[in-house]
Amino acid sequence: MINNTSNKDLHLKNQTTIIIMTLFYLFLIFHQLTGSMAADSPSSPYKPQDNIAVDCGSSGINNQPNDDRLWEGDINSKIFPSQNQNTASVTYTASVPPTEVSPTPYQTARLSRSQFTYSFPVTPGQKFIRLHFYPAIYGDFNTTNAFFSVKTANYTLLSNFSAFLTTRALDRQSIMKEYCVNVEQGEVLNITFSPVLSSNSDSFAFINGIEVVSMPTNLYYYPADQNRGAIFVGQSSLYRIGNETAMEMEYRINVGGALISPSGDTGMYRRWDLEDDYLTIPGYSVLPVEYKNSLNFTMIPPYTAPASVYETGRSTGNIKDKAKLQSYNLTWEFPVDSEFNYFVRLHFCEIVKEMNRSRNRVFYIYIANQTAENGADIIMWSGSQYTPIYRDYVVGMFGKGNGKKVNLSIALHVNPEEWRTAYLDALLNGIEMFKMNDSDGNLAGPNPNPRIVSPTAGPPSKQGSKGKNNQTAIIGIVCGVLAGVLALSVVGFLISRRQRNVKQPSSVDGTTWWGPTSHSTTKSGDTRASLLPSDLCRYFSLAEIKAATNNFDDVFIIGRGGFGNVYKGYIDNGTTAVAIKRLNPESSQGAHEFKTEIEMLSQLRHLHLVSLIGYCHDDREMVLVYEHMARGTLREHLYNSDNPPLSWKKRLEICIEAARGLHYLHTGAKHTIIHRDVKTTNILLDEKWEAKVSDFGLSKEGPANMANAHVSTVVKGSLGYLDPEYYRRQQLTEKSDVYSFGVVLCEVLCARPPIVRSVEKRQISLAEWARNCYLNGTFHEIVDKHLRGKIAAECLNKFGEVAVSCLVDNGSERPSMNDVVWGLEFALQLQESAEENSSEMKGGDEVAFLSYSEDDGKFSCSWDDSEQKSAGTKPSSSDQSSDTNQSIKGMSGTVFSEINNPKAR
Repeated sequence: MINNTSNKDLHLKNQTTIIIMTLFYLFLIFHQLTGSMAADSPSSPYKPQDNIAVDCGSSGINNQPNDDRLWEGDINSKIFPSQNQNTASVTYTASVPPTEVSPTPYQTARLSRSQFTYSFPVTPGQKFIRLHFYPAIYGDFNTTNAFFSVKTANYTLLSNFSAFLTTRALDRQSIMKEYCVNVEQGEVLNITFSPVLSSNSDSFAFINGIEVVSMPTNLYYYPADQNRGAIFVGQSSLYRIGNETAMEMEYRINVGGALISPSGDTGMYRRWDLEDDYLTIPGYSVLPVEYKNSLNFTMIPPYTAPASVYETGRSTGNIKDKAKLQSYNLTWEFPVDSEFNYFVRLHFCEIVKEMNRSRNRVFYIYIANQTAENGADIIMWSGSQYTPIYRDYVVGMFGKGNGKKVNLSIALHVNPEEWRTAYLDALLNGIEMFKMNDSDGNLAGPNPNPRIVSPTAGPPSKQGSKGKNNQTAIIGIVCGVLAGVLALSVVGFLISRRQRNVKQPSSVDGTTWWGPTSHSTTKSGDTRASLLPSDLCRYFSLAEIKAATNNFDDVFIIGRGGFGNVYKGYIDNGTTAVAIKRLNPESSQGAHEFKTEIEMLSQLRHLHLVSLIGYCHDDREMVLVYEHMARGTLREHLYNSDNPPLSWKKRLEICIEAARGLHYLHTGAKHTIIHRDVKTTNILLDEKWEAKVSDFGLSKEGPANMANAHVSTVVKGSLGYLDPEYYRRQQLTEKSDVYSFGVVLCEVLCARPPIVRSVEKRQISLAEWARNCYLNGTFHEIVDKHLRGKIAAECLNKFGEVAVSCLVDNGSERPSMNDVVWGLEFALQLQESAEENSSEMKGGDEVAFLSYSEDDGKFSCSWDDSEQKSAGTKPSSSDQSSDTNQSIKGMSGTVFSEINNPKAR
């Protein structure tokens, strides 16, 4: 009886299990069917054919918080074949766990000092590629040393990329790079990582995570068989973005709304960021009332952007006061790499109840300071309220930043001609911006300059309650140590102040240097000379210099010369970019020049002199650390480079600023300082194009009194710039700098080197050729062809007068640098006045510009009066030459009273 009962119970349990399993499978089938039906629904998200998420350096399957995908590890995975160079790669877990980023995929990484490749067998079509980087420390791999390139198919996605520098510049712990590429039928999507080869063997490549996600056909691309395209801003044409174009997503912004995480996107895992960091001019903007009802996706597919993008926005606000018209504008600015085209998509949806018909809201759209739309009307585009729409634009950012970062602005402004309507307003809901590859298939830009203080290469560790107690203890210890160090510093400072007046000579490399003490010894046992009693010059250890330049890695070299290499480095935990000059021990400029540079620049501070930050003399290394001049030398912007030609006004401004720097050397310092090596490679330009004189290794102090008007010294300088009087008499005066600067002026005007041996004899020396041309009335022969028709005649005459007066044989007859400054300022004033008169007059008759014609490779010059006919007579060659000598002799006299603008200086 008991057995029968047990059998019945067992049978009942089996039946129950079968029923439950059947119901479960029915539920799965129902779920799949409803899912399929939902996929066909207009409001459903996009279902990508390929949806690959790789957790690099991991094994198994992991999940990311708030992400409905599973991330597959690449260890023993088919997408990372263990063959060829891939076998050299290794995997590591970050030594410090992430705190502000998800453990997946940022906890683990794949790293290699050799090239490695991932292979994705995907369906043909347009894809998102997303690369995730978390620059931490992985075993023996310190990601501050990681510089590498990433390529796929015919495109370079990243080149000499540093995730460390990029995250520090953006104040982030991790970074994701997103790209759009097309995969043709039969192709395998290969993504190859290659360390930058250099003398530094520590360079490597790494990756934390990779996504490959299909996108809807022609989401961002245009079909080849249709006459459609984006509006090419500034051009009267459309720009078709075809499958041959690769793009990098730069910005994706939910204007006026909240951040949308990848899981909140329409199935493509895009992230929509806040606008806060980019809205630079909010004006009187307002956030429209959030629209919560259903949107009408009749003009664009519902997967184009999340509904929440179109349900929020930012508007200028309806203008009530016409006097405040100019204040009703909105401007967003986005830092981008120059020398690329950019695809900009603007998302619109009319969600304000009162704006219910066309012409209610008409406004201007400006992109990169160019008019993209002068009659934007959302309802006219969409057909009705609550109907999302987008507009596509392409804009070029060429010749704007010399390969550096520039701001691409997007601005809305009400249309002042629409006063007949009830509202004056403008609205924007979302922004997407993509960089487009150049003709070489390149999408890579330079690494940004780090600007965020970070104590370590890796992020801080997680802390619980115990961590907080540890943190409190650590803070107490640190405070105690700092207090002790401060006390010792004060004592040491007082002792050094007492000893400062006692100077002892010390000999380094055969040169006697003076300092408060003869030597100081570092912990490593190296000795260095304590060069200066000045507190203005900072001493760097060799370890600091090596850290700043990644052990003098070749990838950081920004200049080379007879003295050695110049590196771009980062000091103070990567927060300050500097130029680091490393003296070659075999250089003709030895320890004496090194000492001279330090002594001169540590005591000189002027807006137009390059500032010396510090130096290093450790382990026989001689290193100088300067402020970083982002735009390089003046010569690099004149000839023999790919830089766009400078405008004439910009050249004049640079000359004026350099002249002011030299004038300060001659008169503003305690003693007259003669530079002795003035040339275009020693005039540097900062980010704002301000000029600064550099390289004081050959400088000399001038005579202490007027009884000795010169310094007898061995002749040094650069060929083509050397003062002939100084060469003959070996007597140096500040007028030798004036002569060299005269050569610089000629070089700026004609954009050619001071010595060219491949031309006819009379043109070999630029100084002689320029002087003869000026005296003969043919000064226009040396003018740069890029300046044709852009120099006012009076300005050229004055500029030539200043330049040639600097080149007079007798140094005593040359002007002072103060006179040169005044003369150049007057030339600039003449140029500006001519341009103002030219723009104000339509068919006027007072402004003359030089025009040029080319005949068999030779240029002739005439006065351009096609639009402006001169009221006076044009100067002839004979008239010009007859007055030249008098003009030169009068340079330091009353000729400068011609300057009418007292604020010119």
